[in-house]
Amino acid sequence: MQRVTDYPFMKLMAHYGGADKYVTEYFRVHIHSKLEPCILKSIEENPTNKPIYAQMIGQDIPSLVRGAKELIHYPVKGVDLNLGCPAPIVCRKDAGGGLLRDPKKIDAILGALREAIPPPFEFTVKTRVGYYSEKEMNDLLHVFAKHSIDALSIHGRTVKERYQTPVHHYEVKRAVDALECPVYANGNIVDVATGLAYHKKTGAAGLMIGRGAIRNPWLFSQLHSAFKDEPVFQPTRKDLLGYIERLWEETATEFHAPFDEIKHVHKMKRYMNYISQGIEEEFEAQIRRSKNKTEFFSICRTFLESGENVPHLPPEKSKLFCGFSDLLEPILA
Repeated sequence: MQRVTDYPFMKLMAHYGGADKYVTEYFRVHIHSKLEPCILKSIEENPTNKPIYAQMIGQDIPSLVRGAKELIHYPVKGVDLNLGCPAPIVCRKDAGGGLLRDPKKIDAILGALREAIPPPFEFTVKTRVGYYSEKEMNDLLHVFAKHSIDALSIHGRTVKERYQTPVHHYEVKRAVDALECPVYANGNIVDVATGLAYHKKTGAAGLMIGRGAIRNPWLFSQLHSAFKDEPVFQPTRKDLLGYIERLWEETATEFHAPFDEIKHVHKMKRYMNYISQGIEEEFEAQIRRSKNKTEFFSICRTFLESGENVPHLPPEKSKLFCGFSDLLEPILA
C-alpha cells in the first residue's frame, strides 16, 4: 500500500511476528522512471529478514522490462506486477487494475517480463478478478496460465467494486483449481475467523493481507497460531496503544532533520484510519481533529489505556472494511 506499508511499517510488522513474505510498495514504471530510493531501502536493508518481492506498476513494456532487469540486481526474491490497484488516477493511465480491461496487453506484458526475469528469481502477479465483472476472471486465467508465472495473488473483488463488497471467493477457488502456480487469497481478511474461512473456501496456498494488518499487527502471528491449533493471542486496548507508540517512533525515522511534527501527525492519521475501526466512533473523529503530538496521544490514551480486549472486527459497512461477514457464511450446495 503506497506510502503506508513502507520500510518503517515493514520493520514494525517484523517486531509483531510478521508475514512469511513481503511485497514492496510499487515502483512506478514509465519511459522516464527511475527506481525510487525510498522503496529500494525496503529491499537493500530488508528489516524483515524474510523474502521480499519488488512490485512494479505500469503499462509500457520496454520500461517494465528495463525495471525488472534493474530490480533483479538487488537482493529480491522476485518481481511482482501490480494488476490490482483500483485508484482512478492509476486506471486512467491503463496501469494497475486498469490493465484488466485489455487482456491482450496483459498477455504481451507477461510474455516480455517472463523472459526478462530468469530463475532463480520469481515472477509473480497481483490481480483482481476483473475490471467491471468477476466473469472476466475466466479469460484472465487463460492469459495467466500461458506464461508460467511463479505465483498469483488475487484480491477477490473487481476494480469497480474497490473495497465496498464481499469478495468473490469462488473466483479465487476457480484460479486455485485452474493454475499450476500457487494462488494467494487477498481482500477482507480482518481477523482470524475471516482468514481461516477464506483459506478453507478457496484452498489457496496462502493469504495476502494489507489493510487488516495495519489495523491489527498481530494478525499474522494470530493466524500462524490458529493454523497450528495453538492458543491465539488477544490484544488489549493497552497493547494497541503500545503499537501506536511504536508506529510513531518507527515512522518518525523517515523524516530528515529538522523533524516536522505536524507532517508526522498527518502521516499517522493514514494509519489511524484503519487502526480506529472497531473502537468508538468518537475516537476516530477526535484523532482526525488532532493537530500535534500532545493532542494525538492524549486522545489515544483516553480511549485505549485499559485492559479491555480490542474488538475482533471493524464495522461491517465502513469505507475501509466491508462485506467480510460473507466469508463466514456456509457454502450452499
